[in-house]
Amino acid sequence: MTKYVFRPAKSAPCSPPKPLVPIGDSPYIRAKNVQLVEKDPERAIPLFWSAINAGDRVDSALKDMAMVMKQQDRAEEAIEAIKSLRVWCSDQAHESLDNILLDLYKDSPLTGKRTKTAGSQGKKFQVSFEQEATRLLGNLGWALMQRDNFVEAEDAYRRALSIAPDSNKMCNLGICLMKQGMINETKETLQLVKPAVVDGPRGVDSHLKACERAQQMLITILSPR
Repeated sequence: MTKYVFRPAKSAPCSPPKPLVPIGDSPYIRAKNVQLVEKDPERAIPLFWSAINAGDRVDSALKDMAMVMKQQDRAEEAIEAIKSLRVWCSDQAHESLDNILLDLYKDSPLTGKRTKTAGSQGKKFQVSFEQEATRLLGNLGWALMQRDNFVEAEDAYRRALSIAPDSNKMCNLGICLMKQGMINETKETLQLVKPAVVDGPRGVDSHLKACERAQQMLITILSPR
């Protein structure tokens, strides 16, 4: 395990404390020292790349590199780095990487404008940054639901739906509300779920299934006990 040392300032007692920095000489530690001690973010970025390539603390190196890029107004590069390199990270890092991505999408000047090509069942389609943000928020909401954290999951789904409507996310929001005992809000939410036309990469089947789920949940809620 990497050890950290607190380096007190040598100036007057009122000076703010210097940051905790790791001890050692591995690629990741060299990058952290350049970032925190030498305060040279531009030089730290390639050092974080070197740490990732060397397999040294990949989770931390990727997160730190993305945050340094964000501070240097290089949000688009940070987005591409995370999307390309997250396969090297542990499963435990994915939720925090999604949160970083969401922050980066908000800062990117191309949010909602630039598109990328994605594929599903052999078909290619264009996905905007906003669509990618809703996908990440949906993933975050689902992960929180699996932990029975329905309050934060509700927030994630509401944020996703504020960007774009989505029947499946609306159903999951309804589940979050129902689990919190908010029956009236659940009914109002589920009544908004309607079958959609074929206007997205997932096709109409997904929307129909979401509509069926919503109707079944409404029947359960409205049925006498």
